Order: sequence, then structure tokens, then C-alpha cells
Amino acid sequence: MNSRQNVLEAFNHQSGGQGVMWTGIPYDETVSIFAREWGIEPTREMIYQYLRDDCRAVGADGGYHHPLGDGIWNPSWGIDRSHDLSAAGCFSEADKPSDLDGYPWPDPAYLDFTEVYRTIDQFFDKMVFTGMWCHFFHVVADFFGMENYFVKMYESPMVVEALTERIVDFYVAANDMFFSGLGDRADVLFFGNDFGTQNDLILSPEQFRKFVLPSMKRIIAIGKRYGKKIMVHSCGSIHRIIPDLIDAGVDILHPIQAKARGMDADHLAQYKNDLAFVGGIDAQSFFVQATPAQIEAEVHRVKQLLGPGLVVSPSHEAILPNVPAANVLAMARAAKRCVS
Repeated sequence: MNSRQNVLEAFNHQSGGQGVMWTGIPYDETVSIFAREWGIEPTREMIYQYLRDDCRAVGADGGYHHPLGDGIWNPSWGIDRSHDLSAAGCFSEADKPSDLDGYPWPDPAYLDFTEVYRTIDQFFDKMVFTGMWCHFFHVVADFFGMENYFVKMYESPMVVEALTERIVDFYVAANDMFFSGLGDRADVLFFGNDFGTQNDLILSPEQFRKFVLPSMKRIIAIGKRYGKKIMVHSCGSIHRIIPDLIDAGVDILHPIQAKARGMDADHLAQYKNDLAFVGGIDAQSFFVQATPAQIEAEVHRVKQLLGPGLVVSPSHEAILPNVPAANVLAMARAAKRCVS
């Protein structure tokens, strides 16, 4: 079987013992360091090939082509705004849904996924994670300012719901268009929002269920309509809402941030019959400080706890330059038992 088939077996909890892994997305500087270490061309794809990586992430957001070169979202519309998470966005003063009407909302007519499909076609034998990123939680936070967003959940809930709906309307339309043209080229809708800190959720489970989960369900429904597995990304401690994600139709959880509270493999093993996992090997400190032998031992431990529905991967996809190349190679070896 090829990588795509092996990973699909893992996602279906049917792995016959063939280990599967995803390197993640190493920083450009990391790619250069690893390439020198291994004597290969300094590209991310060559890193993947060297490690015999089973997966590729090919986002669809690059399919948006505004005639004036505008991006999808502009929370600085009409104002001067810093890039701080707390900075007020253009809707910081909005207190009713009609205050949103003047904004130049993105038009799905500007979507063209030709190049995205072409990239995906290069990896027909790999498990491709794809779709619009749909990070609506962060977009809403940028339009309001993060603290202001949470205040408005109590003071102006109707405007929060209206803004969220407008943003998600676009993502639903975009994903519908994307997956209708994708066909069977890929198996997984992958999208993400970060709901957790190191110790707990950013917002309460109750506010999550009221203001966030309904929109997630809308996005999930598009993937299900086209027969795709649903893989959701969230950093941090989100263990209190994992049952909600399962009920909403999430099939795969990424990146299972191992050092966040309640997100270690021992704790998550209770969900192994309901979820598959991508991640689990701590990238905050262990990946940096451990020896290759310790990395291999940890991979085997996590596989025993979370397998067979596990794709071994770092607990954050962005591999920083301080991660030793030998440790990434050790992870691949332990995951696959066939990397030379």
C-alpha cells in the first residue's frame, strides 16, 4: 500500500502495524539546517522525501485572487491598526448587525483553485490535508480586538453572531466550491483555530458552544457532504471540549499539544475509539532537549497509547531551528521503522 492508503487505515483505526508520520511544516531556516545535515537540496519537499513522510498539507486559501490584490480579510479596514492581538479592529465599536454592512466582504467569485488542484495532484500517493483554513475564531478576534471580542459575547451577542456568520458564510461557500472540484484527489478537510492556552481554554466551554461550535458544525458539514475525514487543529489545552468536537463530527485531532494540561497521550487514550490523532511528540521542550534514543522511546510509548489511529508528528507542526535534525530523524525511524 502507498502512504495515502496506510494513513487512511490509521484514520479508520485499521492500521496493520505499518507506522505513518507527518513531519509537520519546518521553518525555512530549519529546512536549511536539516538539508546541510543530511546533504540534500534545501527544500521542504526534499526534507519530506528524505524522511519518507506520508502526508502533505496543501491549503486552499491561496485560491482567492482579488482583482486589486486584496487578501480575504482586512480588520484594519478604514483604521490604523497594529498587529497586536488586543488591537482594536474595524468593528471594535460595532454594537448591532447593521454596523457590518459597509465592509467589502470577500466574494467567492474571486476563487480559482486551479493551482491548488495542480499541487495536490503531485501527491496522489500521499495523504493530503486540504481545504480553506477557516480560522474564523481568529478573524472575528481581529475584527473586534481579542479582549473586546470576549466582552461583546456578553454585551453585544447579536453582533458577535452576525459577524461570525458573515465570515463563515464565505468559508462555507469557498469550501463547497473547492471540494466540488476536488473530487477524490484528497481525503481530509483540515482547518484550525487555537482555542487553548497551556492550562485551559481561552474561553469557557459554554461560550465555545454558543459562539463557536455552531460555525464549526457548518464547516464540518461541507466536508462530510463530500465524504471527507474532518481533521481539526487547535493548540493548547482543549480537553474540556473534546467530547463536543466528537459529537460535531470531528474525526482527527491535531496537533495534540503534549505538554498542555490534559492533552498528554495517557489522558487522550480514552478517546482513541472515537478519534484519530496527528501529533503527540512534544515540541515545546522534549524535541529540543531529548536524545534520539529518548525520542524513539517516546514515539513507541505514544503509539502504544494512541494507536492504531495515530499519525506520529510533533505536537506543533512548525518545527523551529532549535530542534536537532537527529531528533526528527529519530521520530521518523521510530514511526516507520524503515528510514535509512
